Parts: sequence; structure tokens; C-alpha cells
Amino acid sequence: MENPKLHYASTVILVRDSENGLEILLQERSGKSESFSGAFVFPGGKVDLHDADKEYEALFSGHTDQEASAILGVPKYGLAYWMGGIREVFEEAGILLAYDKSGKIISFNSPSIKQRFTEYREALNKREINLLEICRKEELTLATDQMYYYSHWVTPIVMPRRFDTRFFICRAPAEQEPIIDNHEVVSQCWVNPDEALRKQREEGFQIFFPTIKNIQGLTGHEQSQSLLEAIALSRDLPRILPVKAEKEGAPPLIPGDEGYEHHEIATPHYF
Repeated sequence: MENPKLHYASTVILVRDSENGLEILLQERSGKSESFSGAFVFPGGKVDLHDADKEYEALFSGHTDQEASAILGVPKYGLAYWMGGIREVFEEAGILLAYDKSGKIISFNSPSIKQRFTEYREALNKREINLLEICRKEELTLATDQMYYYSHWVTPIVMPRRFDTRFFICRAPAEQEPIIDNHEVVSQCWVNPDEALRKQREEGFQIFFPTIKNIQGLTGHEQSQSLLEAIALSRDLPRILPVKAEKEGAPPLIPGDEGYEHHEIATPHYF
């Protein structure tokens, strides 16, 4: 049996500072979602060919495609992961990581602007418009410089549907609020990382293994600034491909776990 095809994906962990300290945005997937039905996950999804459009390079504030590809360790189209992440966050959460023409992160405090971008989001989800067209209409620059590369996870080989996913961390815009789409996402919450892990252990809060492990890496930070500074220093992040543990009921093994080195792991081919 051949291994299922890998789909390239991008996930964005939105963080904010609150009275409860650092909080992350988790969204509950609906039964209509292709993956993770009923689970709480970060906004994200597949990276597609439109995300690799060369014209986006002129609208990004952070990296060229060459620089982005070097960060991710891919030969080309690395910038598409940043692009896909921004698009998915706007589609699923209604948050747009972009600078307006004055150079400030776009604000949705104005009712007219909020309504206009609500309509853009609906059109984007219906595939009646793409993000490049929105950027041109509104003279936006996408805030890739706000997105910090955080981790790289690949779905286990035994799974029928597989993703090669890059995780990013970004501070949520202060003047935008997440709004669920009531299609793929049916509820959401801002929650402290430690509290999310407690709810998963004690209250049946459904979080899958990769999300749990990524949340664990966010604990120990009271504010977003210290977290982002630590993430910015990360280099040569490993590719994490979980494998089934020999002990029944034990969590999957990941690089660094005893016994993982005995498993032969194939290297994916990019684009």
C-alpha cells in the first residue's frame, strides 16, 4: 500500500496578553471540517498554488521567497506558507494580519471598515475573490514580519490523510476580534496555555496530540513579548513525524523519545 499523499499546510498560533496572562486562540472544528472534527485547534489549513503567486512577494513585509525558503529548509515557495497562514486566519477567524497604507496593522474599529472586510471574507470563502485582489483594492501589505516560525509537524505515515504543516506564532491585532465562520469552525476561546492543557486532562477538552505538544512549548511565558523573543531565536527546527509507540495506549513517539531512532522515517519531497 502506498503512503497517502502529503498536503502542505500552514497553521498560525495567535497569542494575546490579558488579565490571565498569555492567551492563545483555539477553535472548535465542526463535523463539516475535513480534519479534526470536534477538536480544538489553531487556525490553519492547506497551502495551495495561489499562495505561491509571485506577485505576493511585493506585498509581504517580512521575507523574500528565497529568505522564507531558507528559513523553512525548502528549495522554493517557502513564502507560500506565510501566505497560506494569513489567508487561513482571515477565512477561519476573520483576523487579517496586514498593514494598511499608513503602515499600521489594519483596524476594524470603524463599523464601515469592519463591514467591508466581513464582505471580503465571505467572498474569499466562496472563492469569489482572492487575497491578492483584496490587498490591491485596500492597498495592504501582508504582515509576514509579525509571524514567527515555530515548529514543523508531519502526519504519521499510517494515517489516511496526511499533512506536512508549518506552525507560526503571531500576536493578534489589538483592534480586531476573531469571529467564527459557522462552517468549519463552530466555537472558539482565548485560553491560557496551562489552562488549555488542564482542561484537556481533566474536562475532556478535545485537543489532538500535535496541538498538545505545541501548546506545551508555550507554557512558562507570562507575556507575549518574552515568548516571541524566545521563538525569534529558534534555529534549525526539526521535522517532527510521530510514530506509534510499542506500548498499547502510550502516546506517540517523537524525535528525542527513547526508541524513536529505531524507526525509519522517509524524507518528504517538496513541491
